Amino acid sequence: MHSQAIKCVLLLVCGCPLVANTYAAESIGTVKTVKGAVHIERTGQNLDAAIGSDVFGSDRVVTGPASSVGITLRDNTLLSEGSNSVLELNKFAFNTTTYQGTLDATIRRGSLAVVDGELAKANPESVRYSTPTTTLGVRGTEFIIEVGGESGSGR
Repeated sequence: MHSQAIKCVLLLVCGCPLVANTYAAESIGTVKTVKGAVHIERTGQNLDAAIGSDVFGSDRVVTGPASSVGITLRDNTLLSEGSNSVLELNKFAFNTTTYQGTLDATIRRGSLAVVDGELAKANPESVRYSTPTTTLGVRGTEFIIEVGGESGSGR
């Protein structure tokens, strides 16, 4: 009986980090279009973006000159990042049943065109886009953000 209890405790202690890591690694969207040099910075790695690449929370998507990328998030938000741009996906969560969640992204440099998905339509106050100098709340369904000059150079 005592060894059974120890096995249960070990399973619980050892299994919890695996479940947490699986949840943390859940894809928030997919790359749908790529033109030119586009890479995704993730946990210290630079990964070439390709059609079908998964995008995760905390990813940083960088486009080069004459390059662009289109990303569809799980709530059907469409993000189109223009050339010489840096987009940080700070936080994304979406419940497909309740349409509750959050979207927090920062465009450090360049341009980003957005077509809102289910999250912004159901809960516009839970969606936020930031630039180095401004924070935007969502009240429309389609918009473009442009960041230029040295203030938007990113890190």
